[in-house]
Amino acid sequence: MSSGQAHRAPIALLILIVSVSGVSSRTFTITNHCGHTVWPGILSSSGSPALETTGFALEPGQSRSLPAPHGWSGRLWGRTHCAADAAGKFSCATGNCGSGHLECAGHGAKPPATLAEFTFDGHGGLDFYDVSLVDGYNLPMLVEPRHGHGAAAGPNCVVTGCVMDLNAACPAELRVAGSSDGGGSAVACRSACEAFGSAEHCCHGEHGNPNTCWPTAYSQFYKKSCPRAYSYAYDDATSTFTCAGGGTSYAITFCPSTTSVKSVGTDAVSVGGGRAGSSSWHVAPRLGSCLVLVGVVIAALARLF
Repeated sequence: MSSGQAHRAPIALLILIVSVSGVSSRTFTITNHCGHTVWPGILSSSGSPALETTGFALEPGQSRSLPAPHGWSGRLWGRTHCAADAAGKFSCATGNCGSGHLECAGHGAKPPATLAEFTFDGHGGLDFYDVSLVDGYNLPMLVEPRHGHGAAAGPNCVVTGCVMDLNAACPAELRVAGSSDGGGSAVACRSACEAFGSAEHCCHGEHGNPNTCWPTAYSQFYKKSCPRAYSYAYDDATSTFTCAGGGTSYAITFCPSTTSVKSVGTDAVSVGGGRAGSSSWHVAPRLGSCLVLVGVVIAALARLF
């Protein structure tokens, strides 16, 4: 064996090992398309590997990419109207994590906040993800899967989120005003659970299972506005999505435009691109139904010719 062949052999072996072991490069790309600063917050689940940061600032138009480790589980959200006081304590009007610092450092978002939730490499090797309004809403958000070269997407691997500004349409009893005296424009929209605390709205006690916890008028406001987003605790069927694990990265965009939604091949209404509370419920398209339709068309054409 020549010295050149000997040098290339370990490299080829390393490539083979990486390929077989399923190691891949997966990232979150977080972008702020709002007209104001957003401070993303990140909370890793207990026992999950951590990301390289738990909080940072994004000016309008800025993006930041974060490597996402194998098996990561957790949630991301946007904080708004943040500042440090005279003593240097950092806090935000919405999505505040209460750490007192830019980094959330193991603290979650105080409701109301729009949440993107992920579990990577879960059951069947799939990534599970959703955008949740169960804890209320503070910012429009879109999650877009981006498939690696040769990665199989799967029929349930679709864009999800809520692109509509629900603060403006928020029912008065759920509205969070921008100033302490209740004046000013709304900065967030609470969940009915946070607003009223009842078992019916919080899905606990006698309502703590899917047979007794049903959508309410308030959760339906969220669902009809943003059909693919979680609207209450047992809204799994139309709100949890999956992609092939390992080869899929995810773009998370705050304040996406309906034009950007259409550019990735998604019906804008299904992620809240219509009128608040008025759109019909949309379920993510399934590949199987498309194949059946194609088969019916082919069969009909065969009979004609």
